[in-house]
Parts: sequence; C-alpha cells; structure tokens
Amino acid sequence: MYAKSGSMDDAHRMSNSMPSQSVVSLTAMILGHMKCGQGQDALELFEQMQQEVVQPNSVTFVAVLNACARVGAVEVGRHVHEQIIQSGCESDVFVRSSLVDMYAKCGSLEDALRVFIHV
Repeated sequence: MYAKSGSMDDAHRMSNSMPSQSVVSLTAMILGHMKCGQGQDALELFEQMQQEVVQPNSVTFVAVLNACARVGAVEVGRHVHEQIIQSGCESDVFVRSSLVDMYAKCGSLEDALRVFIHV
C-alpha cells in the first residue's frame, strides 16, 4: 500500500520491520520505486534481493527490465536476461515483451530483434 501510493520511506520502514522478505514483498518495493521514477533504486533493491537469495518471478523480471530500460542499464539487463533463461521464465509473453522493450530503449536493436524473433 505504501509503495503503491509513492510513500517509499514508509514502505521501506514497513518492509524492514518484516521478519523475512518474500519475492512478493520485494517485488512490490521494486514496483514502488519504478512508480516513483527511481529506476536505480529499483535495481539496487533487486541486487539486494539476490544477495538474500530470494528467487525472482516473472513479475519481478518485468519490473527489473523496466528499471533497466528507464536508466539505460543494458549490461544489467543482459545479466537479468541470463537469469530469465536459467529460471525458465523466457517463454512468458510479458517477460519477452519487456526484454524487447529494454533492449530497444537501451539502443541494442539487434538484441531486441533477436528476442522478438526467437520462437
């Protein structure tokens, strides 16, 4: 609720008070940062999520790819793409669309086309 309303300080306080983080709570925080235009903060939270060994899901990947597109972090996006392949989420239509979008917005049109035509 705090993240959706753009109150990221309150969202972080609430999140930090939780006994453990889940993919749902961390993805909500990443989405909150994106809603507030804080793409770099979203990527930093994704990195923290990985250090805490919380496995991302397709919704997480879409949010992180959007953050990569927003800040032009194509190398981070490529690393996330590798994780997507390893997780088996590559066939998810929303993930694939986000991959195409991220590569295109970051100026890597060959990669965008490669993802787009991959069947």
